[in-house]
Amino acid sequence: MSEQRSPGYWGIDNDYGVLRDVLLGRPDYFKWVEAGPLIGRTLKNMHKTGIRFDFELSQKQHQEMVKIYEDAGITCHYLDSDPVLHRNFFARDSSAMTPWGALICHMQLKCRRADYHTVIKFYQDNNIPIWKYATAGHFEGGDFVILEPGTVLIGYCGERSEQAGSEQVAEFVRQQGWDVEVAPIPALFVHMDGLVVPLDHKLVVTCLDALEGWVIDWLKKKGFDFVDVGFAEAKDLGVNLVALGNKKVLSMSGSVKLNEKMRKLGYEVFAADMSMFTLGGGGVHCLCQALKRDSVQV
Repeated sequence: MSEQRSPGYWGIDNDYGVLRDVLLGRPDYFKWVEAGPLIGRTLKNMHKTGIRFDFELSQKQHQEMVKIYEDAGITCHYLDSDPVLHRNFFARDSSAMTPWGALICHMQLKCRRADYHTVIKFYQDNNIPIWKYATAGHFEGGDFVILEPGTVLIGYCGERSEQAGSEQVAEFVRQQGWDVEVAPIPALFVHMDGLVVPLDHKLVVTCLDALEGWVIDWLKKKGFDFVDVGFAEAKDLGVNLVALGNKKVLSMSGSVKLNEKMRKLGYEVFAADMSMFTLGGGGVHCLCQALKRDSVQV
């Protein structure tokens, strides 16, 4: 059971301020199964690459990630593990935290459709307000990117989030007076957080080569600068990092060029080896849902 706090404590209005509380899962039943283009690429090439799933290594890698959070003073909360919901530890997708409470998502993959069970239970058990439910079409939390207070970028590739679901969620946010843009993304990147993740004030990590030109123009008009990730690193989930706040970043060891760029910009980069997860369908951003961050000024 996570530490009980008042309902008013929870929520985020950005994704780069100091991270205080994070929702994770426990990969107790992790296995590689066909679950979309990322892991599909791994499985289809195994006969040539020789890469194999190593359960013990996956546990060590996840523990290393958790230690980085804990060493940074971040409180980790956990979804219940479940032998049937064996991918629910990718906590980004079954919900999305907002300033108004949690959005419960509607997942498309058959092996993840019931992930709503453990995430709703978590929020109810911990007295965390649930704000809305995505119902118009499939929608997943990795496509909900709070760029800064008042501005959200929402994606859909069709194979996971669908346009109808994304437009419904966008309307929820517009009703709160926030600006929202909805954009299609290539299915290769699965979710918008494979293409755009906030790093700091008016600064996003992105793969410009894979982002629609009009989205880049919209971001520029909003005053955003870019830390560009090359296509080779981006397709291996290089963009999928977590800003911890105070110029600290949880990244992954495979993102060699990106990590070097961020260090040159003055960031302390924790480059965890997460290969069993990136090859298995998700990076460190996919593995977490921010529950509480410090508010920031725009």
